Amino acid sequence: MTLLIKNGEIVTSDRRYKADILVEGETIAQIGDDLSVPEGAEVIDAGGKLVFPGFIDPHVHIHLPFMGTFAKDTHATGSQAALIGGTTTYIEMLAPAGSEKLLDGWNLWTGLAASKSACDYTFHIGVTRWDDETEATLRELAAGGMKSFKVFLAYKGAFGIDDAALYKTLALAKELGAIVTAHCENAELVSQLQQKLLSEGKTGPEWHEPSRPEAVEAEGTAHFATFLEMTGAKGYVVHLSNEQALQVALDAKARGVDISVEGVAPHFLLDRSLTLQPDGAKYVMSPPLRDKSNQAALWKALEDGQIDTVGTDHCPFDLSQKAMGRDNFTLIPNGIPAIEDRVNLMYTYGVSRGGLSLNRFVDALSTRPAQLFGLYPRKGAIEVGSDADLVVYDPAYRGQISAGTSHMNVDYSAFEGWQLDGRPEVVTVRGQVAAEQGRFVGEPGRGQLLRR
Repeated sequence: MTLLIKNGEIVTSDRRYKADILVEGETIAQIGDDLSVPEGAEVIDAGGKLVFPGFIDPHVHIHLPFMGTFAKDTHATGSQAALIGGTTTYIEMLAPAGSEKLLDGWNLWTGLAASKSACDYTFHIGVTRWDDETEATLRELAAGGMKSFKVFLAYKGAFGIDDAALYKTLALAKELGAIVTAHCENAELVSQLQQKLLSEGKTGPEWHEPSRPEAVEAEGTAHFATFLEMTGAKGYVVHLSNEQALQVALDAKARGVDISVEGVAPHFLLDRSLTLQPDGAKYVMSPPLRDKSNQAALWKALEDGQIDTVGTDHCPFDLSQKAMGRDNFTLIPNGIPAIEDRVNLMYTYGVSRGGLSLNRFVDALSTRPAQLFGLYPRKGAIEVGSDADLVVYDPAYRGQISAGTSHMNVDYSAFEGWQLDGRPEVVTVRGQVAAEQGRFVGEPGRGQLLRR
């Protein structure tokens, strides 16, 4: 398979230039000016378009048993939606319940993805219990290229771990050269605040955020940073949502703690006032949507590179599932679907209408995730020898988001009616065209499990 992308403007994390890209098989073979067309090659004219490296979503939930129900996407639906939106690789949170064996979780999650995902994928390995068997499994998985773990400092009784398990996980990660990603909230404070609010008759979705306020997330972030400092491990705060928690992370980094920060699209764009609406349960996620005043600080930190990456925390529960918490906000399944919309939203409201540079956009949504999680330069780069994961992006496109035209397997959008200033025109995965102009045209199940 030979593919030639001509006349496009290539944008990477540190460069912007016009050149052609020749793809042979699954990788980039040549980059240069006015490349000749090999016999039998497919040619894509990218004139007037931007050519990005395939985008990487470092935080998604495809299979997720949660609060007695399951997230709605499958790897088939989730991956095809991702590709239409320009995401060519995602990292799924593999998170068995604390009562389950990690190896059983590995077998389940990988079995659900194999021969189903149309884009490439890998996993953060959730540590939801600690015993000798957990340690042995982590060692085995890390030796096989699963070099990132996930811990929850929240969700007592489900996924959450205690401090002893946190310390042992970080110490092992340090030994193995793995990075540990963390959901940073103080579980006990959340539990106590939830009980207090419910006892006062405060049951609606608007009380979700007060039950896990900004200070609770900041405390969780500080807790994680202290454990990183004591163990020397490499850490990554997922879905950081507010200025107070951000400052905690930046202070830790300034004193030498090896900590990186992820933002997610909903926290940059949506705010807690939405939970006051009649359909407010749609907007319940954790950490919660915050007061809008936080957004300027998040955008500034992203522009400056202090927020390293932008993911989604994609977690699709439909309206009937959200209604499970109609009379008790603690029973609303947490999550907002966004895997299809992340790239277009961040381009529109960050680059086109904001102060985010194109290079930092690529860095945060592609290159930096690849570097942090052991995928670079196979992914996250446009270089000779890199996988030919490419996004030919049309900045002249104008449209809007709607659940009615979405490819995610969920019956609503948190961004219904939001305007878009661009979208992917062509998306390739390892040299094969997988999406064109909002349609999936690739090979279902072609995605590979990436060992890092």
